[in-house]
Amino acid sequence: MTLTWRHYLGVALLTLLIFLPGRMSLVPLDRDEPRYMEASAQMIESGNFVDVRFLDQPRYLQPAGIYWLEAGAQKLFGGPHDRHVAWPYRIPSLIAAVSAVTLTAYLGATLFGGLTGLVAAALLAVSTLLTAEGRMATIDTVLLLDILLVETALLRAYIDQQRNRETSISIALLYWGAMGCGLMLKGPVVLIPGLATPLALRIIERQASWFGRLRPRWGWLVTLAVVLPWCVAIGVVSHGAFFSHSVGTNFLGKIGHGQQAHGLPPGFHLVVFLLAFWPGSLFLVLGLPAIWARHREPAVRFLLCWIVPHWLVFEAIATKLPHYVLPTYPAIAVLAAATLTKWPLRRPKALWVRGFMAFYTLLWGILAIGFVVAGVILLWQSEHRLDYGTLIAVFGALPLVLYAFLLLRQAQRLRAALVAIGAAVVVHAGIFLTVVPNLGLLQLAPRAAALYDDYRPCEDSTLVSVSYSEPSLAFLAGSNTKLLGVPKAADYLAANSSCALVLVDRKDEAALTTQMLEKGFSLTEYGRVTGLNYSNGHHLDLGLYAPARK
Repeated sequence: MTLTWRHYLGVALLTLLIFLPGRMSLVPLDRDEPRYMEASAQMIESGNFVDVRFLDQPRYLQPAGIYWLEAGAQKLFGGPHDRHVAWPYRIPSLIAAVSAVTLTAYLGATLFGGLTGLVAAALLAVSTLLTAEGRMATIDTVLLLDILLVETALLRAYIDQQRNRETSISIALLYWGAMGCGLMLKGPVVLIPGLATPLALRIIERQASWFGRLRPRWGWLVTLAVVLPWCVAIGVVSHGAFFSHSVGTNFLGKIGHGQQAHGLPPGFHLVVFLLAFWPGSLFLVLGLPAIWARHREPAVRFLLCWIVPHWLVFEAIATKLPHYVLPTYPAIAVLAAATLTKWPLRRPKALWVRGFMAFYTLLWGILAIGFVVAGVILLWQSEHRLDYGTLIAVFGALPLVLYAFLLLRQAQRLRAALVAIGAAVVVHAGIFLTVVPNLGLLQLAPRAAALYDDYRPCEDSTLVSVSYSEPSLAFLAGSNTKLLGVPKAADYLAANSSCALVLVDRKDEAALTTQMLEKGFSLTEYGRVTGLNYSNGHHLDLGLYAPARK
């Protein structure tokens, strides 16, 4: 089966349909997404596209590339700037997700045939991690696409060497240009897969003459041309602070110790893989014997040299988050699809291996049932209500999950995978169309921002938030938002009493009131919002107050 442009167009359109549900109704999700959106919004408001800032602080975690994309999407698709509209900032992630799935179909078709490409694209499209990341205005899906372009260029050069054909200059430009774009997105992270894949092949094959097809003698100048202008500009503007913070503190700091309470031992990504790549995780594990039997084949070797070095690096560093290994998922999807479409099932001889696979299948089934009923349970526990949409999702997905198990028992792995993919589509649609929009625990920041909008005394009013410091509030309330403790909040309110309001939890009200009285001010309550700060599990009772001189 040979894939044509019509197949790729169909893959792109189907992926778009999978990722559209819930995109516009999804509120800003703490904590990373609102930070990206707020920094991009401040770019638009200030016109400063060099120095990235979150409120009044520099945001020197990575270069400006992702903020340019999100700010551009807001300008192109968002119309008049409205901080209560989050979906335009998510457009780069949507485009990246659709493109990554389509490109995965191309890679699978190039290596193992058209059917493998289509199955690989489907496995990646419905994977839990990409389903979540592709709906948020964060960097991870865009970085996935960039690294996928890097690996595509490497694969083309590698295959051209195997097939004794010329590698066009456009492939070299793709590789070095994507490396430059990756540096503009996430700094040195792109160098890990971009250089580790050819290095691993060099070690295994004891030669890397194929890499010369990418014109490394001058190609690095393309990368430099992409990153150098902004690097010079930010170096001047920040007086070198960007490089010391982004590379020294953020990048290198993650290697030695876990940042932001994300320090975890090696093996984390292997454990999380069951959930993060569901439903495809089971079919990869069942196909491991077939993959190992063919690990010397050039196509399999290339994919393993893409996956293993990247995976080992992120298992070794102290800071761990599931999305760190997302750039390996296209290669994993292609291998899993190849075991389903090209290679016969190999039953392992070792008893412990068969036992492990049976145990993994059981865990996969428990997780599948959990996915099916999670929406109903979450909505009931949070809102004490049932929704017909969630029930439709349950009764639509549960028979598919059970049928997939039946097909697995009959050793019909490809049909089981296709049925499981269908179940995943139903589950995800139910979660993002009916569950997430109705969860009150996601609405605390929007309700607090709406209350502030109702009572703001000036056009450029400032909201001082004492007890609730989530970035989603800052995005929704505007760049004038101040996230301060009680003493500094009292000082600011006393100095800016005419155009400032304060949002404070009931537990901090007495302390703030006392400090304001000492400065000759009282507080007038305008309204309250209550809810759960799901980022830390704290229940909050927030009051909106205006300072008034006594």
